Amino acid sequence: MDTSAVILCGANAYEQKYYFNEKFAKLPDAIKEELHIICVLFTEEVGGAFLIGFDDDGSLMLMTDSDEEDILYDEIGAGLLVKEVKKRRQDLFESLETFYRTFILGKDMELKGE
Repeated sequence: MDTSAVILCGANAYEQKYYFNEKFAKLPDAIKEELHIICVLFTEEVGGAFLIGFDDDGSLMLMTDSDEEDILYDEIGAGLLVKEVKKRRQDLFESLETFYRTFILGKDMELKGE
């Protein structure tokens, strides 16, 4: 996993825990709940750990990992599920990138296409 990423939230199937970064406390409660559901359902389906975070330029990243000894972790299924979540939640993730770039990084948003 990318250790330089700023983690927004994540879930861990091994510890059965959910994490939310309080740096993002200003997000609406409905968004926080949706993120919670996405993370927990992901780990329930494929196991391992699942994180949603941002790279240095503010692009959203979905990251998954497992313990080396975990023979039940479905790496192929995890990759497919990441693609499905990205596709289904594209609007949410684009909004989160805008929020992050504007309020966390302090970048002025330029109109796309200029």
